[in-house]
Amino acid sequence: MDADADHDALTGLASPDFARAILSRWLEQEDTRVHAMLLVLGRFDSVNLAHGAVAGDYALTEVARRLSHFGHDEFAQDTWFVARLDGGKFLLATREPCSRERWQFLAEALADGIAQPLAGAIAGLPQLWPHIALIRALSGDDAANILGRLGDAQIGLRGEPGRRIVWIDRDEAPAGIDTGQVEAELRRALDAGEVAVRFQPQYRLADDAMIGAEALVRWNQPLLGSIGGEALLRIAARADLTTQLTRRVVGAALKSVLTWPADLKCSINVTAADLAVARFPQDMLDMMGDLSVNPERITLEITEQALLGDLDLAARSLGLLRDAGMRIALDDFGAGFCNFGYLKFLPLDIIKLDRIMLDGVEDNPRDRAVLRAVVAMARALDLEVVAEGVESEQQRTIALEEGCTSYQGFLRAKPLPQAEFLDLARAG
Repeated sequence: MDADADHDALTGLASPDFARAILSRWLEQEDTRVHAMLLVLGRFDSVNLAHGAVAGDYALTEVARRLSHFGHDEFAQDTWFVARLDGGKFLLATREPCSRERWQFLAEALADGIAQPLAGAIAGLPQLWPHIALIRALSGDDAANILGRLGDAQIGLRGEPGRRIVWIDRDEAPAGIDTGQVEAELRRALDAGEVAVRFQPQYRLADDAMIGAEALVRWNQPLLGSIGGEALLRIAARADLTTQLTRRVVGAALKSVLTWPADLKCSINVTAADLAVARFPQDMLDMMGDLSVNPERITLEITEQALLGDLDLAARSLGLLRDAGMRIALDDFGAGFCNFGYLKFLPLDIIKLDRIMLDGVEDNPRDRAVLRAVVAMARALDLEVVAEGVESEQQRTIALEEGCTSYQGFLRAKPLPQAEFLDLARAG
């Protein structure tokens, strides 16, 4: 199958034919339990009708980005894929071991994420309401059978407006997950220091030397397994624990930095809830002062979603931290319709290219031209450029040739516990 047939031209996700091929290959493997979910966007037709094809394309690319990020947050490399089947229909599948409870929880978390407002250059877009059908493949199932049954279940959901998740397999659906209990367990885990921080190494492109790491949070929940990324943030938000979770990550990251080689820097993600607190800059500086961490070793990463609130307050807060010596990075740049106004308004030092900027860049001259233009603009503004999601030597080479400064991704290392990261850093 050629590269153009492997991927959807608009979203960069796997094509329907490629998705069927992957499913078929997985289902032929012994001792492999495939889990799949079909996500259908409610109200998608109204986006095209009311706002035009450009708005519809934006909505699809943004949903594709959120799906891809979700997969990278929750599953190991090469154990999952996302495909666009047609219109507003997407397939997420994994061969990673997964309980029924976890698969349902992930579907709920993903639905919450997809339903978030579409931030971008097109005003007035309606909120998209996803419906999701779930299945755990059994012995004897084939790709056509799985996709057919998922499609049948999705049709049934249209007649039940209040229901967004449905199971379609021969086992009984799991009992409902007590979200209150999960939130209470997260509170207890934070108090007990049981929420772990992992470090994704970052490398300079010029010589492949390690320059630091991004701090990422994971929680091993007894019933649902390992949870991180957007899924964990949504639990924290419902339980009003976002600030506490951030403090846990910041505290653990700062303490870890003190044991690293002196030339390594640490990137820490900041949420919308953090930026909404006027005291956030001072709290950050106080934590660094208490631990005697040099602010110049810390980079704060923000996403476009985190800037949807009070942009003036966010700019002031980030400016105070930058004046103290910290660096500011705009994360996930290049996904959907970027708000280029942020590059002028915010005190930025770095843009981190969304992994979608490198997807398919090896085979598509147009994608490479877009990458070249974005990097050129950033360099003209004296901004460093970090390439995320680098998974092949060819992608790394292209990022270097086009002027990116540094990179991170599974090509060199997955997110590591502190001890393993320290061993890697000391090894040079």
